[in-house]
Amino acid sequence: MIGVLPQASLGSSFRSFFDAAGQFFAHLADISWGPMILALLLVLAMYLARARAWQNILHAAYPETRVPFRGIAGAYLAGAGINAVIPARVGDATKILLARGQIRYSTYPAITSSFLVQSIFDTTAGLLVFAYALTQGLLPRPPELPDLPAFDISFWAQHPQTLVFALTVLAVGFLLVFAISARRAEKFWQRIKQGVAILTQPRRFVREVVSWQAVGWLCRAAAFWFFLEAFGIGGSIQNVALVMSVQAISTMLPFTPGGAGAQQALLLATLQGPSRTAVLSFSVGTQIALAAWSALLGFAALMLIFRTTNWRALMERAETEAQEDKERQEAAEKAGAHA
Repeated sequence: MIGVLPQASLGSSFRSFFDAAGQFFAHLADISWGPMILALLLVLAMYLARARAWQNILHAAYPETRVPFRGIAGAYLAGAGINAVIPARVGDATKILLARGQIRYSTYPAITSSFLVQSIFDTTAGLLVFAYALTQGLLPRPPELPDLPAFDISFWAQHPQTLVFALTVLAVGFLLVFAISARRAEKFWQRIKQGVAILTQPRRFVREVVSWQAVGWLCRAAAFWFFLEAFGIGGSIQNVALVMSVQAISTMLPFTPGGAGAQQALLLATLQGPSRTAVLSFSVGTQIALAAWSALLGFAALMLIFRTTNWRALMERAETEAQEDKERQEAAEKAGAHA
């Protein structure tokens, strides 16, 4: 019986998502398409602002090399599009591969570590939005979480020890990878430091990275404002903070793609709308619109900028290039040792 209950609850999360999807498609005529189109354009603006910040990070890492915005923006859009439809952050690997192809003599460790620079502002801004929603009483109180009809949330709320264990396993796994990588510590860390070089220039970091990331966050918040308007909920600072917090919570250690079901349960419990149907339609409609729009932008970037739509071939090429890079490094180390 114990093994059956989680499956049934997980199935209910999927069912709640598809029920909400039915509500969304049944009420397409009620959507205000002007705000919807504006929201989608703001999502594109958000991606481009974040791509500009990433380009500046990479330019600081490779100051003597051309870092084209068109190629970096294309890599970012392609990765975001793949992340929208495929789990396990496959899109991030695609971003790294495509960006490496745009910068001569670049390395995977340096480009990968550039993500750490972006995470500084993202984490800070995310915590501030979450703290605002929490202090304003917009989110459910911890005792209410186990009763929410979403397996992702209720499971972790009912089993806090399992949550701690899962987080510990992730942390240990990270440290294990860290320890294994450290065997070639000197050269490896030189490449890692190269990717975060802009952090050694605080003013430049604020001017060229934080400023663009702030623009991206403002575009994201404005996009949710207009999504709320499009579905008749009503845009407000509180509603936007609530939606952004719910989106973050529902994707933490999810059992379902994109936190399907969890977002609907949280928004139904917290978001005030003209009706339950309107909230359901907004919750799943926004999720579908973001995924479809991101996938379309990613497909367009792959086709127009990189002249391909075969992301699997890209991943295979990435593995081959990574292996060749590793072999060249090992050969150089052996040559240095013999010298």
